[in-house]
Amino acid sequence: MRARPAPSPAPSGTGTAAAAATGRRRLRQGLTLTLLLALAALLGLAAAPARAQAAGRGVAGDGARVVAEQQVAPRRLDLTIQSPALGATAKVRLLTPDGWSEHTRRHWPTLWLLHGCCGDYTSWTAMTDVAKLAPLRRVLVVMPEAGDTGFYSDWFNAGASGPPRWETFHLTEVRRILEASYGAGADRTVAGLSMGGFGALSYAGRHPGMFRAAASFSGVADPLHTPGGTDNVLDIARGQGADPYALWGDPVADRAVWAAHDPYDLARALLRVPVFLSCGDGTAGPYDKPGVTSPYETLFLAENRHLASRLGALGDHRLVTDFYGPGTHTWPYWQRELHRALPMLLKAMGVPDH
Repeated sequence: MRARPAPSPAPSGTGTAAAAATGRRRLRQGLTLTLLLALAALLGLAAAPARAQAAGRGVAGDGARVVAEQQVAPRRLDLTIQSPALGATAKVRLLTPDGWSEHTRRHWPTLWLLHGCCGDYTSWTAMTDVAKLAPLRRVLVVMPEAGDTGFYSDWFNAGASGPPRWETFHLTEVRRILEASYGAGADRTVAGLSMGGFGALSYAGRHPGMFRAAASFSGVADPLHTPGGTDNVLDIARGQGADPYALWGDPVADRAVWAAHDPYDLARALLRVPVFLSCGDGTAGPYDKPGVTSPYETLFLAENRHLASRLGALGDHRLVTDFYGPGTHTWPYWQRELHRALPMLLKAMGVPDH
C-alpha cells in the first residue's frame, strides 16, 4: 500500500480556533452521553419490578428501609432492614410463591412463621420441610428475626418503651415494606413455636383484624396466670443476658403490662379468629430418646390447657387443640404440628390445601 502523505501544518493563526472547535464538539458529545445515561437510568427505574430487586428500594413511611437483599436459595430471599423501631438492622427471610417474580403487581396470601427463643429468621427453613410443602407454593411465607428473647413485644423499659420494639418492627415496619414492595397481601395468618407461639397468639389478640387465623406450637400461652409462668419468662430473658424486668416490668407491680400481652387475657379478642393450640406433655415421645423429659413442655402444656379452657368457656367453636401426650420441646414435633395446622391456616387465607 502507498503511504498517505503527512498532513500539512495548519496555517499560522488557525490552530487555536481549531482546538476550540474540537473542544466544543467534545463538550457537546459529553453532554449528550450524560443525558443519554440519565435517561436510561430513569427508564430502568420505571421498568423495575414493583417489589424492588435492588437494595434500599423497599421503604416504609416510618423510615424503615431495605438496605440489602440476598437470594440464598430458590424461592428464599433474605432482606436486611434498617429499623428505627430497633435502632439497628434486622433480617427477614421470605419464602416466595411460584410465579412471584413474574407477577410484580399481585398481592399474595401471607403466612408469618415466628421462631422461638434463641432461634432466628433462618430457623424454620433450616429445621423443617417448610420450603418443600406444596400448598405453600401459593403463599408468601414471612420469617422475621425477633431477637433471642424479644418476646414479640415493644419492651417496657420501666415505662420508657423501646428499643427494642419488636412488635412495631414486625407489624408496622416489615408489614408495610412487604405490602408496598414484595407482594404481601391482606389475607394473613400467623404461626409460631414456643416464644413464637406466644407471638402468634399475642399478635392476633392485640391486633384484631390483622390476622385471619393463629397457630401456636408448644407456645408460651399464659405466662401470667399459670403457676411458674412468670418465673419462666424472667429466667429465659435473664439466661440470655437481658434485664428480665425490661420486657414487661415486674409481674406484680406492672401486672397490667403483662396482662396486655398475655393470650389468656386476650382470649375475647382471639374469639375473632380460628386458633390452633398444640403441645406435648414433656415426656419422651416418638421423636425422643427413651427417658428424655422436657420441663418446658410440661409447663407450656399447662399454659395451653388453661388458655383452651378460657376460650371454651367464652364459647369458642373454632378452637382446634392437639394435646398429643408424649413429646418434648423439639423441632420434629413442631414440623409435624405445622403440617396439622396448615389446612386451617390455608382455609383462613382462601388457599386450597392440595
